[in-house]
Amino acid sequence: MSVATAPFTYRQKTYELNDVAGMVRGLEDDGFALVPGVLSPELVQQARDKADQLKPFHWDNSGGTLDHFKNVFQQDTFWLQFTDMAPAIDIAEETMTKDCHIIGETVWRSRPGQKGWGIHIDQMFIGMDEELLTSGRVKLPVYICTAHYYLSDITIDLCPTWVIPGSHKSGRMPNGDERVWNGREIEPVLCRAGDMLFFRSEIWHTGSNNDTKDQVRYLLQVHYGGRNVAQHFAPFLHWQFKPEVLAAANPRQLRLLGDHKRMAYD
Repeated sequence: MSVATAPFTYRQKTYELNDVAGMVRGLEDDGFALVPGVLSPELVQQARDKADQLKPFHWDNSGGTLDHFKNVFQQDTFWLQFTDMAPAIDIAEETMTKDCHIIGETVWRSRPGQKGWGIHIDQMFIGMDEELLTSGRVKLPVYICTAHYYLSDITIDLCPTWVIPGSHKSGRMPNGDERVWNGREIEPVLCRAGDMLFFRSEIWHTGSNNDTKDQVRYLLQVHYGGRNVAQHFAPFLHWQFKPEVLAAANPRQLRLLGDHKRMAYD
């Protein structure tokens, strides 16, 4: 794991670990919140080691310049702890209610030569005139968010996530490689191993390229959705939780895996 020795300056606004209210405002204003130091160096290293032990299954991708593993809690209960880790779970519950759940948990390893550029949104539930959103007269509900846990020090050459602050208020998807919205240019999120970027599904963003010669970018994603957002646990027709996963999960984690109280349509 790379170790940064020079003083580090963040480009984006950052939040203290206990400033959940600030993070929620950041989600509304910018579409994301960057939180330094969520994971300890020891936990970062453990996660990297565990990532190296993952095996591809079903739609997973492994080989070449990219490894992408889905629903990693099914492979190792080590990954359960990240589903209800603060402050991500606190932001999720504050914005999507305490009956939210995870819709996926994925690990990525991006090797030198990986090309990951492609500006997109993850999901747009309601298209809307941007003037309504930028004026503040209408606020979109939060339906899906993702917590990025960076397990590498992210430099401009090591696959930074790029975002356009506030672009969730565009009310639309980007057109092709559109890199500017409302006067804001797309910008890289340069951060340290252990930092977390929590962002909503409508923000314009992209992964990027690994232009280093010898570094692998490690990334963990936890995807959260509201109670009525479907969970994306593949293979769908044959999905079944492993008994050891359910036995290891605490009550909150069981709810996040889908053990909700009964409600309409159940």
